[in-house]
Amino acid sequence: MTDETLGPDWTRHGAGWAAQDVVFDRIFAPVTRAIVEAADLSGTVLDIGCGTGTLIEAAVDAGATAVGVDISSAMVEAAAQRVPQATVVVADAQTTDLTALAPNGFDRFVSRFGVMFFGDPVAAFTNIRRAAAPDASMAFMCWQDGRKNPIFTLGTSTLIEALDEKPARPQPRAPGPVAFADSSYLRDVLTAAGWSAVAIDPFTFTADYSTPTSDGVEERLAVILATSTGQLVEGEVRERLGEDGWTELLDRVRESLSARTSSTVGSPTRDTAGR
Repeated sequence: MTDETLGPDWTRHGAGWAAQDVVFDRIFAPVTRAIVEAADLSGTVLDIGCGTGTLIEAAVDAGATAVGVDISSAMVEAAAQRVPQATVVVADAQTTDLTALAPNGFDRFVSRFGVMFFGDPVAAFTNIRRAAAPDASMAFMCWQDGRKNPIFTLGTSTLIEALDEKPARPQPRAPGPVAFADSSYLRDVLTAAGWSAVAIDPFTFTADYSTPTSDGVEERLAVILATSTGQLVEGEVRERLGEDGWTELLDRVRESLSARTSSTVGSPTRDTAGR
């Protein structure tokens, strides 16, 4: 199983992700650029699942009025500190009245891997559309099939081997990182929610964890341990293995990473939709 099977609980695990925001920004830089180019940031912009504020920072830099929502208070706190010019709130885009955040409506909606976790995606995208200004548009990235994405398995599979009971693979289309792996399903969701002129384009990038002074192994390991998968494994096996056993397990992860620290990632899907 991979960490796509576990599905992060952002309210609990957001702090771990926030702590690694520098690494995430570096490896997802090609994704960020693609979203910014597709979105044509202008007017009032809402970042859905804003995380630590990468896209709202880009919106502010482009001269837009930026608003970010995320269900993780840790992420929202980090984003607010990073982009004090923006409005950032703890909110669920599926159920929150987003019109209260922009009475005249949002001109642009963006998201970097923040829209795949809705319990009812049609309801969520319908709610988002209600907050759209005339001629608004939306651009986001979501993961393709996890089997095409070594970012889900690189090192993580070694860590999961330590679990007595392996996590079950989620049902197709279930909320989680690869909920929209089926592009036809994503198109149906957006259409049912009232979005039109939907375009879904594949996008492939390389997640490179290395730096001028590091081969990227420790950076990738830190990211793995920050995810819900890493936290689950550590919580379940560290005490059982003892510190020596835990150290040995992490060393095995490092060995698996050392062979491949720069991974080509079968793309997220870039979606652009006109209201």
